[in-house]
Amino acid sequence: MLTLAVPVVIAEMGWITMGTVDILMVRSLGPAAIGAVGVGSMLFMALAVFGIGVLLGLDTFVAQAYGAGRRDECHRWFLHGLVMSVALAVPLTAIAWFAIARLNLWGFDPTVLQLTEPYLRIVTWSVWPLLLYVAFRRYLQAMGVVTPTMITLLTANFINVLANWMLIHGNLGAPALGVNGAGWATCISRAYLAIGLLFVVIWRDARTGNGLRRVSWVIERSRLARLFWLGLPAAMQVTLEVGVFSAASALAGRLAPVALAAHQITLNMASFTFMVPLGMASAAAVRVGHAVGRRDAAGANQAGWTAVMLGVLCMAFASAVFLAIPAHLMRFFTADQMVVDIGVNLLFVAAVFQIFDGLQGVLTGALRGLGDTRTPMLWNLAGHWAFGLPLGYTICFLWGRGVVGLWFGLLAGLIVVSLALLAVWNRRITRWRENAASTVTVGA
Repeated sequence: MLTLAVPVVIAEMGWITMGTVDILMVRSLGPAAIGAVGVGSMLFMALAVFGIGVLLGLDTFVAQAYGAGRRDECHRWFLHGLVMSVALAVPLTAIAWFAIARLNLWGFDPTVLQLTEPYLRIVTWSVWPLLLYVAFRRYLQAMGVVTPTMITLLTANFINVLANWMLIHGNLGAPALGVNGAGWATCISRAYLAIGLLFVVIWRDARTGNGLRRVSWVIERSRLARLFWLGLPAAMQVTLEVGVFSAASALAGRLAPVALAAHQITLNMASFTFMVPLGMASAAAVRVGHAVGRRDAAGANQAGWTAVMLGVLCMAFASAVFLAIPAHLMRFFTADQMVVDIGVNLLFVAAVFQIFDGLQGVLTGALRGLGDTRTPMLWNLAGHWAFGLPLGYTICFLWGRGVVGLWFGLLAGLIVVSLALLAVWNRRITRWRENAASTVTVGA
């Protein structure tokens, strides 16, 4: 599990670090700039994760084909994943532009809104390379090829830092674009990710002779439909999960800029630690999928529970760090004492939900390996949107507890989702093992 998961975790951390760097490099522009970049990034991802989620269906199909020894099927699913990524980019871009024109309806602080709108218009251009990168990555990862993705993401961070440094503050003769410069840096780094993994796919096929170049280029509607309908619940699940945090950010945008800045900084740190269970979830989906492909019930069981154990242990460590040095962590992002004071309170709440966030993240991946993407979607809808977010809104605005109330609502939603998915996984894998054992007995 660690052999596969560690490079994936590093890659996920490399992904989220790009957003952290954007916030760090605009902090000298003030709390409104921090809030604008944070809110803009969250709103963009709330839309883009739908496309990313649909492509998560490649985890199941490619991994199971690989476990069954069908390399030709791996390639066919990859080709259809590329077609799907291009098809999804068109409507997602249109929806993004439509939503940007109506940002004023969200009730943002005027200073934050003035910076967020142009930033989002720029970042929207990165939808196309982002979805292509996801298709390349899921294909490679489902076959156990994870190191190139890690290297590509790490080097993309250097490109992002350089582009931010040039375009935000106008270094090396570049124009000083402020917050907009962070948006263009994001577009550049995501284009690099797509191009980098494209070269990895081409190079690996040429070196190994796996037959990707010989695959039929005929696009099957039935295969696209299977990918879409398996990926749709996963897309809804990640959209609901990211969307609830984006909604919380939008609600925080109604508060003072210092509260929004504290919220975004804390959310960024919590998102960074979540990359560990997210990487474990990807590894769990691949290893469980491989076991399902070779009809190994015991292997699927062991892979899933191993990922859960590792994910929870890592998040327990993150929780301890949040509790031990909250003020130091906040001061790394800002020197504004009001932002630090609010952020310290938020980090205490974030420390509590680390365990539950990690648990639900890993279990979602393990269930995806079994081919179940619907259950996590339903529980995210119930736990986050029907329970957690309304509770957070009530505590924040109706009870007057401010932004920390939103975080109590997020915590409550995570508890519900994680415990429900734990029960579902235990029931599904137990039943699958029992069915496999009875099949072996009958065959004997």
